[in-house]
Amino acid sequence: MKEAYNKLVGECSFTTTRSSGSGGQNVNKVETRVTLLFDILHSQMLTEEQKEVLGDKLKNRISKEGILQLSSEAERSQSMNKKAVINKFTTLIERALQPVKKRKATKPSMASIKKRLERKKQLSEKKRIRGGKIDM
Repeated sequence: MKEAYNKLVGECSFTTTRSSGSGGQNVNKVETRVTLLFDILHSQMLTEEQKEVLGDKLKNRISKEGILQLSSEAERSQSMNKKAVINKFTTLIERALQPVKKRKATKPSMASIKKRLERKKQLSEKKRIRGGKIDM
């Protein structure tokens, strides 16, 4: 499975820019932000079904041209940010392609039914007592 993700990373292109945040003078001189660009529509590794699933699940992250764009600027070095963005990409794709488990309908247990009915009796008794008239 990791090999497949490595091949997907091979289809990605990376750009670097100057990042904001911590790093002191380093921020002003070195391009440490790494942006990963992945063209989902023209990917050779993904099937048409997988492309549709990714298009549905990641529609907020994909441009009109079908390009997924992720970036990382948390670290001070470009190589660490590249590793971080690759890790982010693989986990995102892995989660998006995981099949959704169908929910199995279950019945409430006998204990929970009894507990609910007992609680209802207590509340109705409390309200019955509160609703009574007091003679003076």
